[in-house]
Amino acid sequence: MTSVLDRLSRAFGDTRVQLATTALAASALTAGAMWGTQRKRRSKRARDLKRRTLEMVDFDSDQLMDPDSPDQSLHKVTKTTQVELTPNEESLIREQLARHYAFLGSEGMAHVRDSFVVVVGAGGVGSWAAMMLVRSGVQRIRIIDFDQVTLSSLNRHVAATRASVGTSKVEALKASFLDIAPHVQVDARVALFSADTAAELLDGNPDFVLDCIDNMDTKLALLSYCHKHKVRVISAMGAGMKSDPSRVQLADIGNTFEDPMSRAVRRRLKSIGITSGIQVVYSAEKPGRVQLVSLADSQKEEPGDFSVLPDFRVRIVPVLGTMPAMFGIAMATHVITELAQFPTEPLAIKGRHALYSRMQRDLGNREKDIQQENGGPQLRMSVDDCGYVLEEIWRGKSAISGATDKLALTRWRRDQPMATYNCVCMTKTEADAHDKLEGPLEEHYTAEVISFIEARFDEERHLSSMR
Repeated sequence: MTSVLDRLSRAFGDTRVQLATTALAASALTAGAMWGTQRKRRSKRARDLKRRTLEMVDFDSDQLMDPDSPDQSLHKVTKTTQVELTPNEESLIREQLARHYAFLGSEGMAHVRDSFVVVVGAGGVGSWAAMMLVRSGVQRIRIIDFDQVTLSSLNRHVAATRASVGTSKVEALKASFLDIAPHVQVDARVALFSADTAAELLDGNPDFVLDCIDNMDTKLALLSYCHKHKVRVISAMGAGMKSDPSRVQLADIGNTFEDPMSRAVRRRLKSIGITSGIQVVYSAEKPGRVQLVSLADSQKEEPGDFSVLPDFRVRIVPVLGTMPAMFGIAMATHVITELAQFPTEPLAIKGRHALYSRMQRDLGNREKDIQQENGGPQLRMSVDDCGYVLEEIWRGKSAISGATDKLALTRWRRDQPMATYNCVCMTKTEADAHDKLEGPLEEHYTAEVISFIEARFDEERHLSSMR
């Protein structure tokens, strides 16, 4: 640097140039030193923060099991934890839940209120799921998360306020729950879920576990544990970088599409022998319109220093705050209806117009022989009609086996006209065999299958009369 300045000063022969260049060099050296010092300080602060977080979540299991622990966040709740309400409080709660009693019935609500649910991950998705479970009548709930409320949480976390910034997410939720329903037994765990802690954090015989975890390895540990131990679980896929509410779906992990996280989870589960049996909430919105926020230049040299915890994501995922809420509410709705024994039949919509067209062509070919026998008109079911029959009447499944792959439509009773209430969904193999049957169908199918199909047709006749 000095030799460069000397050459410049000799070239220009001006004392002012010397002074200016010297000042410029000094400023550059000072800025460089300050930048290096600041970078080292940021890196040290990040490492210190991670260390303190790990210390915070490395709780003593003996203390966790102690119901008399002075730390109320370690109050353990299980399926058998007693819930005590005064007559006055019971009257208030019944009024709060009056619309749910009207919808689910007294028996259904008794199941909901008697349940114990565990929510793992108390961020944008998990906080809304947990909140709606409590608002819906769940009286025993465990929420697990190691993280704290930040200012950026306020766009999506149901209980986050400026006053709660810096406090644990689970404690912020617990405070909100007790404002809504003071009798609710809340087990707020400031803890990091892992394969090693799974047995402890998921004990107590939960009726349902909600997986609202972002980290892939942790998510796989939870799902594999629940599958192995036959614990009912529903998992949230990626709500970040999504914006189309019409694409949010509930499906078996084996039937998901378009979503990168769903694909990654599906492949990882398949590698350990799990191909289906896990319900997920995901978005079928095509990815690519929004990207991860790039690392700042100061973060690129040591990116691990800026992750929340080791092996956790560093780059920021852009999130439209309404989408995690929709995922969480969808999860809570599924859990509530399952607990109340008021199950729904999630419809796996895959943008399947091409499938409907193929099914219509196949149905037309199947109908040719019948139409020639009866001298009847050509097929009058449109592509949209075929889509309606498949999705609305048969919920995208075979009426015979419940399969969802290689489906076809065919006439149920050959002696009756083709109509939406005489068109059944089967796999192609089942439909081929069905078309060759002779004699009454009751000779070929069980009474249970016949009853199920006829009940769906009766439902369709009733709905058709109202259109």
